[in-house]
Amino acid sequence: MTTASTTSGPRRGGATGPPVPGPDGARPRRRRPRAGRLTAITTFLTPALVLFLLLVVAPIVVASYASLYKWNGFGLPDNFVGLENYTRALGDPTFRGDLWRGLVLVVLSLVVQLPVALGLAMLLNQPLAGRSVYRLLFFAPYVLSEVTTAVLFTLVFSPNRGLGDTLSRWLGADAGAVFADPDTVLLAVFLVISWKYFGLHMILYLAGRQGIPKELFEAATTDGAGAWQTFRHVTLPLLGPTIRISVFLSVIGTIQLFDMVWVLTGGGPIHASETMAVTMYQYGFRRFEVGYASAISIVMFLLSLVFALVYQRYVLRRDTEGALTNQGGQR
Repeated sequence: MTTASTTSGPRRGGATGPPVPGPDGARPRRRRPRAGRLTAITTFLTPALVLFLLLVVAPIVVASYASLYKWNGFGLPDNFVGLENYTRALGDPTFRGDLWRGLVLVVLSLVVQLPVALGLAMLLNQPLAGRSVYRLLFFAPYVLSEVTTAVLFTLVFSPNRGLGDTLSRWLGADAGAVFADPDTVLLAVFLVISWKYFGLHMILYLAGRQGIPKELFEAATTDGAGAWQTFRHVTLPLLGPTIRISVFLSVIGTIQLFDMVWVLTGGGPIHASETMAVTMYQYGFRRFEVGYASAISIVMFLLSLVFALVYQRYVLRRDTEGALTNQGGQR
């Protein structure tokens, strides 16, 4: 008498059946058909790709085309001038001043804003009473929009009416004139920018600090390292990726700075606080020199692009390679 086998094997004739367990009892995973994977990738990628083409690539192409014409923005551009708008920008004292002021703001951000944010992050990582409240208060300005921040400081330092101006007069100063003095306006703008954005960098540093294993600090303490030595040789090197990202965000944001400066000072007085974006707006929407404004926008784009590529190639390369290596090891 024969008994039917209870083990099922692969069906003959190419028919599909339940997967056969391997020697260790684990069922082999079925590979998803290539057509199905391609359909899923296309479905999820297409909306983002369409938005990227419409909102990023198309404006760059249109601005590049318009920058080659002397055009007021009405009708189709027909007065081709080639690279004249670019040579005009490079020879314009106002635009060269924009480059210099942008460089000053970048240096101040790297030398003042980011170190202050790092110091506060290290302080708020300590077991202080009410540190959650302090973190909230320091981060709160970042939640405000740039326009709201600018309006707030305009009201605070409004001459003869603002709270800051009134308090400074009691102390024998004149804080209400800081935005009207060409010698102090750029520094005043930088202080407003720092007040808004240092909370973001502080949170980034705080998150990076809390991601460092405690065992490293315990080992450093066991070896006799003091607080400064631990910070110098343990905390700071391991915060390197976070600091590099923070620097990148700060520089790119400074190059594209517009809203806050426009509401605070409008670029004045006498161009003392003007940025490239403000100059572009002035020529494009006030003087209707759209071709020249487009050339300025392309210069801004190229500066941001070149900085991003160079920074990623020579500064962020180690971080991205490490991330890819870790991803590959976890697969």
